[in-house]
Amino acid sequence: MVMVSSVNGKITRGEDPDIYSWTSKEDADFFFSLLNQHNLIVMGSITYEAARNKIKPDKERLRVILTRTPEKYAKDAIRGKLEFTSESPKKLVKRFEKGGYNTMLLVGGGKTNALFLEASLVNEIYLTVEPKLFGMGKSLIAEGNFTKNLKLQSVKKLNEQGTLLLKYNIV
Repeated sequence: MVMVSSVNGKITRGEDPDIYSWTSKEDADFFFSLLNQHNLIVMGSITYEAARNKIKPDKERLRVILTRTPEKYAKDAIRGKLEFTSESPKKLVKRFEKGGYNTMLLVGGGKTNALFLEASLVNEIYLTVEPKLFGMGKSLIAEGNFTKNLKLQSVKKLNEQGTLLLKYNIV
């Protein structure tokens, strides 16, 4: 799982879905380098809607969007490049394991993160913490039925403003 948040755990500034309006260039550089290392990317439909105009389908990676209404996105779907599903996280992971995938990058948002954590399908978390505080916004992880212990693997200061990149393993 990879996410960026404010110091107080917000992944949006209020209702504005454009994270690039407040996140650092260093976070974007890290995110896209990690994205390029994975050929299976999973996100929720709200994240897809926010990033839709930045997503460029390519033959190197499959992007899968979790949604309760995959039929709503039928015109956007491109088999093997951009797919929409209402499968549970466990069914989704099983399907792709059978298809030969052995890693997946979960890129959010909060509801999708909670679903995968509830299903115990996250083993690493990359979290960029931007030196910002937002009084309102969406949470890094939505409420859910899970408790996870994390072990810090690394901390890297990305810039002079104090943007931090944290890597955790779930234990």
